[in-house]
Amino acid sequence: MSTFNMDAISPEFELTDAELHLYSRQILLDGWDIDAQERLKFSNVCIIGCGGIGCTLAELLARAGVGTITLIDPDTIEMSNLQRQLAFMPQDIGFYKAETLAKRLGQINPNVQVEYVNQALTAENAAHLIEHQDLVLDGCDQFATRYLVNQICIEQNVPLLSASAIGLQGQLFMVEGDSACYACLFPPENQADESLRCANSGVLATTPNVMASLQAHHALLYLGLGQTPLRQKLLLWDGLSFKQRILAFEKDTDCPICQAR
Repeated sequence: MSTFNMDAISPEFELTDAELHLYSRQILLDGWDIDAQERLKFSNVCIIGCGGIGCTLAELLARAGVGTITLIDPDTIEMSNLQRQLAFMPQDIGFYKAETLAKRLGQINPNVQVEYVNQALTAENAAHLIEHQDLVLDGCDQFATRYLVNQICIEQNVPLLSASAIGLQGQLFMVEGDSACYACLFPPENQADESLRCANSGVLATTPNVMASLQAHHALLYLGLGQTPLRQKLLLWDGLSFKQRILAFEKDTDCPICQAR
């Protein structure tokens, strides 16, 4: 995993008095101190998808003090998005999700640098957008994009936290270092039907926001403290029974992605 050398951080990444006040409740935590908060300020993260998961995820990370956030999503806001995508209002309908979310994050925390891309992640632009990130957070709803994100993160050795939500259920797992990857867990040849999306199967308003909160929590643990509780583990959350399980999974020795590195 990448580590941050706090001695090498320039004064621009030191916390100002205003930031110390803003993040004071985090800094008071046992095991979380000014060094951890400065690591957040020094971090670059990329969020793939600015929908139900990405909206809440981005806002939580911005409020917590993650220094640079890149938002990627080609979609525009629709009426049906307002049921669960907390960053958007009726007057935002028709505007790009990534750009609208970026403006909101700037209003919430001006200390955070926010960049946005109103385009889909593709094989042509993925490496450029991901290569300098400290962490990639995938919240998209397309299997093809998830496999592409996984492949580029493996190639660039960039940690990946992937979350998904549909109906009343959600999943979360981490790919980091030489761990098993998304293709090990969900082999491409067994790829699920692309029609299994919120637009086709439905989703309760709370489900993506629960998963976004868990994803943001894990991201803060990783960026601030270097912890990887879900590395090579799959968290399954059931919103109907309120049951949560964590399952370990192994590398596929025939995986065409992580074994080819």
